[in-house]
Amino acid sequence: MIGFYNASVILTYIGLASSVFGITRVFEGQYAAAYLCLLISGVCDMFDGKIARAMKNRTAEEKVFGIQIDSLCDLVCFGVFPAVLGYSYGFNHGLGVISAYMIVQAAVIRLGYFNVTEEERQRICSEPRKKYQGLPVTTVAMIFPLLFVGGHNIPKNIYPYVFQIFMIVIAILFILNINVKKFSIKGIVLIFTMAALIVLGYVKYRH
Repeated sequence: MIGFYNASVILTYIGLASSVFGITRVFEGQYAAAYLCLLISGVCDMFDGKIARAMKNRTAEEKVFGIQIDSLCDLVCFGVFPAVLGYSYGFNHGLGVISAYMIVQAAVIRLGYFNVTEEERQRICSEPRKKYQGLPVTTVAMIFPLLFVGGHNIPKNIYPYVFQIFMIVIAILFILNINVKKFSIKGIVLIFTMAALIVLGYVKYRH
């Protein structure tokens, strides 16, 4: 088979599988499971880069492949998946279609730009990034699950509009030329752990 199948790439594929399964849960109306899948994809994305940097025997081709495959999977996980969620709330025309297009298009632009700049950066520097330009796409894996849990305090007829507003704002932040400080691994683990506990606690309470 073509491609590379080291530990970091396999973890990226697991994140992709989680999001694809999550999309199928949206079609079945199982929203709690869908948001959990989104969260799992975020956790996979959080660690695949760390594992990749820890692998000292990667070839130049493996490094470039890792960058490309990570962004391609991120597009599905954190661009297409949220768009499907937004569409499922009944926004299948007008502004709903526009917001779905916006978050996917912004993710494409951001990830493509990141690929170009990251490949160039790695040619001259092996140190990890300390900041990002624009909001990283992975943040939707924390924002939307927490919005889902908090959204149950919002009237059901209002929540879909709130979700749409978040989608549009996040799409803009993806490509806005602002510096976003990169969290330390401890900070990221803490945030994802809190988000996971909140979502899991909600799911358990609902059942």
